[in-house]
Amino acid sequence: MRLPPDKLAAHLRKTLARIYLVFGEEILLAQEAADAIRAAAREHGYSEREGLTVETGFDWNALQQLASSPSLFANRRLLELRMSDAKPGDAGSKALIAYAARPAEDAVLLVTVGKVDWQAQKSHWFAALDETGVVIPALPVDARQLPAWIERRLRDKGLHPAPEAVTLLSERVEGNLLAAAQEIEKLALTVNDRSLTVETILAAVGDSARFSIYDFVDAALLGDAERVVRILDGLRGEGIEPVLVNWALHREVRTLHSLAFARAGGQSLEAALNANKIWEKRKPLVRQALQRLTLTDCRRLLRECSHIDRCIKGAEIGAPWDELLTAGLRLTGRELLPGEKSL
Repeated sequence: MRLPPDKLAAHLRKTLARIYLVFGEEILLAQEAADAIRAAAREHGYSEREGLTVETGFDWNALQQLASSPSLFANRRLLELRMSDAKPGDAGSKALIAYAARPAEDAVLLVTVGKVDWQAQKSHWFAALDETGVVIPALPVDARQLPAWIERRLRDKGLHPAPEAVTLLSERVEGNLLAAAQEIEKLALTVNDRSLTVETILAAVGDSARFSIYDFVDAALLGDAERVVRILDGLRGEGIEPVLVNWALHREVRTLHSLAFARAGGQSLEAALNANKIWEKRKPLVRQALQRLTLTDCRRLLRECSHIDRCIKGAEIGAPWDELLTAGLRLTGRELLPGEKSL
């Protein structure tokens, strides 16, 4: 059973499953989910805690041995299996499937692992744990979901934020959930009247936003010019190499060009999206971009990406970051006015 992290607390108040799998690259959410399961296990009388860490050369028989060994003090136990990655191999897969088929009667098993890609999520061991236990995905919170996530946590702390305050806080901590949680804790301790305004945020919260090159491309596809500028400024400040930003932009523009070319040749957009193997999650972004971009626009953007690459290599004159800003904004549908360049 899949369970979002924000639904875990309600689940644990009602019951405690025999098996939990917490996976995902968002460290804060993974830690909080695992801590909540540990606390619930203690409340239900699982007073002993034993753990195994899967490393190179790990003997998967240890899991079955640990599960079948009764507690010295006849107590119920929390067994923790910490996996370094999502590839347990044949031996690990068989061990996990076997455990899921016959969980230990006196124990709760908590399995923690980092990022699990879609292929690993279709594996037999993952499916066995999903079917028998509870699976909590600790996945990154994207920009559209972040304001609701922040507002929920603020209200859980007894704060009453104005919508504008939530928006500002979201912008200042975007991509950095740990910083967001820390700022919320600080606000809970320092705001006396429990009301949260823009002025409060400006006075108390630093800019901890963290962006990736993919955030830049997604903002451009969405047509959000202000966000494109902010993300590009953040990437430059973090020391990201412009060649990586241009690589992500060029890859996306090539895809858009292929789609626009297919559409110009009479193929339906949906058929072109499927032919180019565009993920379902990205289709709305791509559709939105192609509503404002023609085939000519895409060809122009391809030439700009090539120009940026030559600028980075010193083969042509131009400031790479300024050129990336021009191309990113053009992808949003906006043209820079003279004198607007500068990050």
